[in-house]
Amino acid sequence: MRPLKKPDRFLLDEGDLQWQFVRASGPGGQNVNKVATAVELRVDVVHARSIPQHLKERLRRIAGRRINAQGVLVIQAQRFRSQARNRQDALERLHALLEQAARRPKPRIATAPTPASREKRLEQKRRRSAAKRLRGKIGDQ
Repeated sequence: MRPLKKPDRFLLDEGDLQWQFVRASGPGGQNVNKVATAVELRVDVVHARSIPQHLKERLRRIAGRRINAQGVLVIQAQRFRSQARNRQDALERLHALLEQAARRPKPRIATAPTPASREKRLEQKRRRSAAKRLRGKIGDQ
């Protein structure tokens, strides 16, 4: 099996990929009822030996609902009318997910609001409060 080149300089083994072809929904004429053009790509992220551990953790976070409880990433592709193009689309989407997981998140540096911005916020609160006070009955003041 030939490995696939990935952005984080590791090789994704094709043995980790499981392909399933099903009939696509939507437009396509009579072809839709005869040919299994939709592609379902499954990657067992938890057990994939070719994906580094740090990427697995970030991939689980990024993929969200596309990863099931067993840790299997499911990508469904049925945008195109040909099986080959849908297969390519599924691979491209997997690559995009892996590239996104490979990018390390920039650490957030906590900052405090400036004294001027605090004063501006308090001034806006005072104005709003005064405007709301004027809405009461005339005898309330």
